[in-house]
Amino acid sequence: MIRASVIVFPGSNCDRDVKVATETVTGTKANMVWHGETEVPPSDLIILPGGFSFGDYLRCGAMAAKSPIMRDVVAKAKAGTPVLGICNGFQVLLETGLLPGALMRNASLLFVCKDVHVACENETTFFTRCYRKGEVTRIPVAHHDGNYFADDDTLNRLESENLVAFRYCNSDGEVTDAANPNGSQRNIAGITDPTGRIVGMMPHPERLFEKPLGGTDGRRIFESALVAVTEATA
Repeated sequence: MIRASVIVFPGSNCDRDVKVATETVTGTKANMVWHGETEVPPSDLIILPGGFSFGDYLRCGAMAAKSPIMRDVVAKAKAGTPVLGICNGFQVLLETGLLPGALMRNASLLFVCKDVHVACENETTFFTRCYRKGEVTRIPVAHHDGNYFADDDTLNRLESENLVAFRYCNSDGEVTDAANPNGSQRNIAGITDPTGRIVGMMPHPERLFEKPLGGTDGRRIFESALVAVTEATA
């Protein structure tokens, strides 16, 4: 059994998708937690879904990061509860400071919605342990502000401490400018904190988790969480 909580903000539009993916993989009902609540119920993991929280006013994720529920999310994350931020959820994680860096407007200045290829750079996190290091998968992106930016010191630390979780690449695993959909520095598609329990990623694994959706490459994000919880409670 796995207790998952999905945080719902005004403007979230992937919360139900994440709920379905989580419940399908784990077989356990997920909690849907409104942003105005002040406490997350006891959870084995927390997911911040994609969408356009608060209409992306100010900066993407900036207002959501100040929602009442986020005080408890941050506190629980710092206490060890695993947290996954997908797309807008990744933006929220950066705005709260749980992960470093910022997500800027795409280099093309256009909304990008398509399947991309990413390589798993760190297979040891709570949400990636069912992937192989270097494995190339196909996962959709859908964002206007997915251009990951950080200063050189932060980027070098992410690299040296193996904190890059996913990197944009082509189908052969080559990290190229052409494979980068948004201009992210060093083709970064997702990062993790040093504990491996907080992961943010721009691609949407919930949109490709079962065959009727066109593929299952994203399923292992949720399977990884199930394995991690099972191992921790065994």
